[in-house]
Amino acid sequence: MGVYLSSPKTDKASQDGENDRLRYGLSSMQGWRATMEDAVSTLYDFCVAFVKIQCLGYMLMLKVIHFGIVIAVWSRGINSEGSVLRLETLHAAYPDLDISTSFFGVYDGHGVEKVVLKYKKKDVDSQLFYDLKDPCLSQAVAKFCAKYLHQQVLRQESYLSGNLGTSLQKAFLRMDEMMRGQRGWRELASLGDNIEKVSGMIEGLIWSPRRGQVNGSLDDWPSEEGPHSSFNGPNCGSTACVAIIQNNQLVVANAGDSRCVLSRKGQAYDMSKDHKPDLEIERERILNAGGFIVVGRVNGTLNLSRAIGDAELKRNKKLPAEQQIVTSNPDIRTVELCDDDEFLVLACDGIWDCMSSQELVDYVREQLNTETKLSVICGRVFHSCLAPNTNGGEGCDNMTMILVQFKKPIESGPSAEQPPPSSHQAMKVDTSDLDK
Repeated sequence: MGVYLSSPKTDKASQDGENDRLRYGLSSMQGWRATMEDAVSTLYDFCVAFVKIQCLGYMLMLKVIHFGIVIAVWSRGINSEGSVLRLETLHAAYPDLDISTSFFGVYDGHGVEKVVLKYKKKDVDSQLFYDLKDPCLSQAVAKFCAKYLHQQVLRQESYLSGNLGTSLQKAFLRMDEMMRGQRGWRELASLGDNIEKVSGMIEGLIWSPRRGQVNGSLDDWPSEEGPHSSFNGPNCGSTACVAIIQNNQLVVANAGDSRCVLSRKGQAYDMSKDHKPDLEIERERILNAGGFIVVGRVNGTLNLSRAIGDAELKRNKKLPAEQQIVTSNPDIRTVELCDDDEFLVLACDGIWDCMSSQELVDYVREQLNTETKLSVICGRVFHSCLAPNTNGGEGCDNMTMILVQFKKPIESGPSAEQPPPSSHQAMKVDTSDLDK
């Protein structure tokens, strides 16, 4: 069936919650996107082998792993151009990260398109072997971020000292470090599809962590020895758009094209910037790191310029993580909240492809007049964006949205007549005012 289903799946995974400072609703909907993978697994004895058969647009694969054979059949959708496509968007909501802090995040996964290019050149065997055993094909990077990123924020010394921006930046960069080596591979595998879950479980029983010291303190992510010790990280990736609300301070960190928008007295203020290769600062970094841009895609494959994961685009050993072709280094924007701040929206690009920031703010404000359950409003946004068919492309993507409504009153903050102040952005990003 290819990339899209014959009819959209409109079932939603939703959640609502609140505390004394805010209430939130979140929802996710698959839409027109096809479920790309099914797996059936059985365990046997040790061997290492892959058998691949390409037939009628599907990939059949037999995989044998260390100290246990996993026989698996993958059904992978391939569209008319031979593209292997998969997308999964996840969210994280922790209204009480600590006594005064709330954490919300959207993580939008993407797959590996370099395999597609080699497939068309009939030069796929060696690369396909590598990528098929890479647990990234299960979109485990987004799951990994949803599981661990907020934990890493709390572990940073800068968080304890009140520097939320620095703690977020370090947590984003830490995700790439944690996904390397045997431990990284095993964690990604355990979050992945049935094939890799079993593989990761077995290796977890066999290879024990090796604890070490990091900067004089006990490493919170001890390394492991094993057959994937040289794993350089997943070749797929995920966006990450995260908002921390602490007392009256809102701090947003973003890498990728998911977006966060603040509604202040009905005016939409972008709290993040979509990272696309055609932006001057992004283009400069890509070219300086030895990359190139073709038809709006980094190295002809990725239509984002920042993401967690995508290790193949982060292999220039002469450059730090912040200067790689694709970087997980986030933009950081900070604002003091005031009484006229109404709500905050975090959503993946499946929403922003169909609505501008102001259009979404206007829509949500109208819905709030008659609907109190915030996840229901998220669902109505999805249906407003959902395309009637798959002819155009827009409105056919997965959709995830978090809506956070502030409770009144906020004790202090800038004048409601003033827009959010200029924002601090991490590393070499400029510090311009927020775009409306």
